[in-house]
Amino acid sequence: MNTSIIEEVVEQLKVMPQHLQWQVLEFVQSLVKAEVRGTPGQQLLRFAGSIPSDDLQLMREAIEQDCERVDVDEW
Repeated sequence: MNTSIIEEVVEQLKVMPQHLQWQVLEFVQSLVKAEVRGTPGQQLLRFAGSIPSDDLQLMREAIEQDCERVDVDEW
């Protein structure tokens, strides 16, 4: 694709009704204002391998037993 993302967005906006163009504008403005939160993955690498394998196995089993079931009466 030779067109840039900006050009493609502009072309799509041209064919949208005005109320949808406003929604796109509001969404883009919210993205610009959005605060990046969290910790970069690079900073978390020092923790890699710090959970003992026995604990990981227990976690894996708990997920498989409890998280893969749906209780239809729960809601």
